[in-house]
Amino acid sequence: MSAIRRKFGEDYQVVNTNRSMTFSAPVKKKRQRFVEKNGRCNVQHGNLGSETSRYISDLFTTLVDLKWRWNLLIFILTYTVAWLVMASMWWVIAYIRGDLSYGGHNSSYTPCVANVYNFPSAFLFFIETEATIGYGHRYITEKCPEGIILFLFQSLLGSIVDAFLIGCMFIKMSQPKKRAETLMFSQDAVISQRDGKLCLMFRVGNLRNSHMVSAQIRCKLIKSRQTPEGEFLPLDQCELDVGFGTGADQLFLVSPLTICHEINSKSPFFDLSQRSLMNDQFEIVVILEGIVETTGMTCQARTSYTEDEVLWGHRFLPVMSLEEGFFRVDYSQFHNTFEVPTPPYSVKEQEEKSSLTSPNSLPVAPTPPSPLLRNSSRVGRRERLLSADNADHVDDQVSRLPSKLQRMSSSREEHLWRGLKTGSALPGGKASSTGDLPLSIQRLRSSSIPVVRQGHPEEQVQLLSLDGEAEESELEKHRLPTAISTLAAPTPAPVQISSVGSRPEDNLPPKLRRMNADR
Repeated sequence: MSAIRRKFGEDYQVVNTNRSMTFSAPVKKKRQRFVEKNGRCNVQHGNLGSETSRYISDLFTTLVDLKWRWNLLIFILTYTVAWLVMASMWWVIAYIRGDLSYGGHNSSYTPCVANVYNFPSAFLFFIETEATIGYGHRYITEKCPEGIILFLFQSLLGSIVDAFLIGCMFIKMSQPKKRAETLMFSQDAVISQRDGKLCLMFRVGNLRNSHMVSAQIRCKLIKSRQTPEGEFLPLDQCELDVGFGTGADQLFLVSPLTICHEINSKSPFFDLSQRSLMNDQFEIVVILEGIVETTGMTCQARTSYTEDEVLWGHRFLPVMSLEEGFFRVDYSQFHNTFEVPTPPYSVKEQEEKSSLTSPNSLPVAPTPPSPLLRNSSRVGRRERLLSADNADHVDDQVSRLPSKLQRMSSSREEHLWRGLKTGSALPGGKASSTGDLPLSIQRLRSSSIPVVRQGHPEEQVQLLSLDGEAEESELEKHRLPTAISTLAAPTPAPVQISSVGSRPEDNLPPKLRRMNADR
């Protein structure tokens, strides 16, 4: 136990040592991958039938795509067979002309090829001619026209075979697949919050000092699904946005970068939560493309992440550090992650929860006053809702007017009150309402302050709403804030308007009269 504590630290505690009580999580069967971690696609083509001939029509690409063992075998067999065939043809010419019977001992006889008197000597002559070695011991004489024709054919055929096989080997050796070996991907992908948004992230790096020109990264989600029509789509491919609209997919890959996919309503992981991640099955294929700076060839590196390789609530450790005069990359921490607080809910669940907690009603702005309403239309509200601060501000503006304008305003008020008393309509067929009265009288009505008019102390005038639609008024009061609804509430008792003085200013409330007296 002490050894275990020294290894794992003092916080290590044994929870249960009874083997009968212990249990282990069920081992999840390793499922088949669509793309291996090294980028190889795990797909095999079968039952091609007559389509196999298409490989022969593109023989050069077929040879390049073969493995190295088959390329070397074809290379050796092609040259060996070509050399044996051509050597046999030189031996046949020597046999037909009778050069083999002299054996090279008769100096007076001129053979087709000097010093060729058996098959090994014919084979050596072909190799010396094909490789342009030219030892000078074996050569064609002018007495053999068929040998001259065979020599021309041998030169043309040898050039074609050399160009084909050597070109195939050169292309295969210079393929940028090996350049992809120095492009690294993190072993796992992580899901955590970045800038307040839930994101899927993984890391890429370049081990070489040479840059990848025009490096671009793409992501594909491989997941089987069923359409609403009932069609089953095995291994359906869906694009994952890693910054295509903002240009974040164009990489300047001189140091390890963390690629981020924002999970939003347009993402296929919109309803992915920590619980559903354990039961879901998908595969994320990452494709990194770029031009190799040294060769100018296009290189493509691939990898994939299954649902078991996506860590919820993790973040990558930093690998960059500032040294004296340069930046240092620690690739020993390239694959390491650490846990961070992350909500276990999906983005869809978070949005639904935030919409439920948000207020349902919004504040309604006060409606500006409108002109006189017609009796026939009866459209709109008859009452104008004003706040107490606004009414005080307007009354203050009225009190600042000159005495002549105040008398004109008072005359207009007296005319309107006379119309309300007699019940006659205003000129132009417009009905009078409380909204058409000056602001001071509206304030009197809303605050239910009795006012006595001059010369008629016994008369009372009821200021009632001309709207007649109680339901609409009630609905409006519910929509408005409480302070404005209180002001707009109808007064149950009639307002007494009596005369106090002979001057128009005496019709104002006591507060306004005191303000005018101070001025």
